[in-house]
Amino acid sequence: MSCKEAIQRWEEKTGLSASQEKEIVLSFQWPPIEKMDNNLAALTNVEKLSLSTNMIEKISGINSLKNLRILSLGRNYIKTFSGLEAVGEHLEELWISYNQIEKIKGVNVLKALKVLYMSNNLVKDWAEFNRLQEIPNLEDLLFTNNPICENMDVDAWRSQALRRLPKLKKLDAIPVV
Repeated sequence: MSCKEAIQRWEEKTGLSASQEKEIVLSFQWPPIEKMDNNLAALTNVEKLSLSTNMIEKISGINSLKNLRILSLGRNYIKTFSGLEAVGEHLEELWISYNQIEKIKGVNVLKALKVLYMSNNLVKDWAEFNRLQEIPNLEDLLFTNNPICENMDVDAWRSQALRRLPKLKKLDAIPVV
């Protein structure tokens, strides 16, 4: 399914105009959305956009979403952070768990990001994890079930992660004290 079709379907189902709304949920589409495209530009007022549980492989089509604060892309086939550059100055939360992200390259554009949920991805080494230091305002990180966590007990994992990201206020849903 295309983004255009999903947006039309959403409007028919809700009776609302997608271009006026602050929150749009295009999750669980059937058939699934396979590609984010420029039809998302129609969502001019959107602050929270959910495209979770589709078959999206890369982030695109969000360059004109000037009000976007929360982007939910969990349960897709996304492999990289590229495509977020245009929203990096104002995106505050990125929910991207259950994808296929191995490399964290490109997160340095996420200047306003406070919340990053990226559990159940494929990050396996500390060099990649360290790139999270490039996100200046990161406070809340969900990172469980990445290969990097597998061979460590929870306390060892937390202490390693917090040593690298001392500004975190919450790690894996547990407040940092």
